[in-house]
Amino acid sequence: MTRVAGIDCGTNSIRLLIADVERSPDGGASLVDVTRLMEVVRLGQGVDRTGEFAPEALARTLDATERYAALCREHGVEAVRFVATSATRDARNRDTFIGGVQERLGVEPEVISGTEEASLSFAGAVRVLGADDAGPALVVDIGGGSTELVLGDAAAVAPVPDAAISLDVGCVRMTERHLASDPPTVAEVEAARADIRAALDQAAHTVPLERVGTLVGVAGSVTTVTAHALRLDSYRPERIDGARIPVGDVLAACEDLLRMTRSDRAALPYMHPGRVDVIGAGALVWSEVITRVAQTAGVITVTTSEHDILDGIALSVLARIEA
Repeated sequence: MTRVAGIDCGTNSIRLLIADVERSPDGGASLVDVTRLMEVVRLGQGVDRTGEFAPEALARTLDATERYAALCREHGVEAVRFVATSATRDARNRDTFIGGVQERLGVEPEVISGTEEASLSFAGAVRVLGADDAGPALVVDIGGGSTELVLGDAAAVAPVPDAAISLDVGCVRMTERHLASDPPTVAEVEAARADIRAALDQAAHTVPLERVGTLVGVAGSVTTVTAHALRLDSYRPERIDGARIPVGDVLAACEDLLRMTRSDRAALPYMHPGRVDVIGAGALVWSEVITRVAQTAGVITVTTSEHDILDGIALSVLARIEA
C-alpha cells in the first residue's frame, strides 16, 4: 500500500489529505483517508484589487504549510503534491509564495491551469456517484477565486472530462467585488448575478450543459449550502456526502444564506468561521449554476460530494509514482 498526500491551496483555504491508496482488481485506485484537514487562510485577500498577495495572507498560508509538512513527516508520507489555484495564478508576487512553500515542504508548489484544476476536481468528485446515476455528470467546484465546470463520464475506471472550463467567479472574488453590505443590497446582488450569468454564458460555448444527466457540487460553499438545506445540528460530512436534494430545496437554502446577516450566518451550527463573510456569494454562484443547468438539461436533484480536487490531487501522486 502506498501512502500519499495532496495539498490544495486555494483563494480561501488550504487543505491537506493524507491517504493510503488501494488498487482494485480492475486497475482502478481508491483512497483510504488517514487525515483530512482544512484551514481558512484567505490567501487571496485583496488579490482581485491589488494584484498581489498581502503579507499577512502569505504568513498565514506559510504557517499552515509548515504544520502540514510536519504531519506528512509524522505519518510517513512517501510523496506529496502541493497544488495552488486561482489566487496564485493572479498574483504578481507569487514567487515569494512558491519559495516559501518549497522551503517548508521540500516540494515546489504547482500553479496549475484552470483546465487541470477542473480535471482533478472531476476525478475526486465522481467517487460519490453510483451506477444508477444518469450520465454524463457535471461537476461544479466553487472556489474562492474561480468556479470550475467539468462534464464527463463518471462511470469510467479512470474518469476523464469531455469538456471543462474555469470561470473567474468565486465566493471571495464576488464578495470583494460586489457584496459589501450586511446583508447585501438588491443592487449588489444583481451586479454579482450579472457577472455570474455572463460567465455561464461563456461556459455554455465550451461545456454542453444540455447533456448533463447528474449535477454534482463540491467544495465548502456547496457543502455548507447542503448542510443548511438539510438543517443539520452540526457539520456532519457523513450526511452531506452523497446527499441528493431537490433543486427547489437547494435554491431556497442558497437564497436564505445570501439574505442573512453575517451574525445570523455565524450562529449556524455547521458554519465554519472562515466562511461566514463569503458564503452569501458562494450560495449565489451555486444557485445560478443550478438554475441554468435545471433550465437547460431538466435536472431535478442536486448531488453533493465531500470528495473534490483534494482527492484528485492525491490520486495524481500515485500516477506519478508509477510512471
